[in-house]
Amino acid sequence: MPKSCSTALLLFFLSTTLFADTNRKVLLEFESPASIKNWRAVNDGVMGGRSIGRYRLTDENTLEFFGYLSLENNGGFASIRLPSGDFNLDQGDSIILRVKGDGRTYNMNLYSQRNLGGFSFRQSFKTTPNKLIEVKLPVDQFVATWRGRVFPKQKLNPNEIAGLGILLGDKKQGKFSLQIESVSVQHGEKN
Repeated sequence: MPKSCSTALLLFFLSTTLFADTNRKVLLEFESPASIKNWRAVNDGVMGGRSIGRYRLTDENTLEFFGYLSLENNGGFASIRLPSGDFNLDQGDSIILRVKGDGRTYNMNLYSQRNLGGFSFRQSFKTTPNKLIEVKLPVDQFVATWRGRVFPKQKLNPNEIAGLGILLGDKKQGKFSLQIESVSVQHGEKN
């Protein structure tokens, strides 16, 4: 390959890499106990279930969501939530999660400032056992749910997102563990 072609390819690669990084903003990292103090566990016990979901800061500076999913008493979900934050989401944006999981499928939930007790907007992601992966969740692909039911006509306004959470409700009884290294937003093209 001529030197000018390889130089051009290298410059193109570097410019696209740098551009991608300037469009990404880290929203949450977990470096101290203060970084997890506003999170809350919400489990199926609110409806009579027996699942146990907890969270903690690990020595690896991750937020670990862990526990036991029980299907007893019509249960079957465990979750953690950050009820408020400054997320500055817009159409075309994506949420980027860096997670190490257990092979189970989790849900990322977004909560509107108008509907904190009502609809959540959900998107599923699969983890790989004991491997750190990056998950890209386009904001426009989140679907409205309420108590597990999907409401396709209810649309998400990204500017109104005030909270977020992680939920496990895969109907598989047993232990679970998900480590979250970071939550970022990758801004899309503005129209």
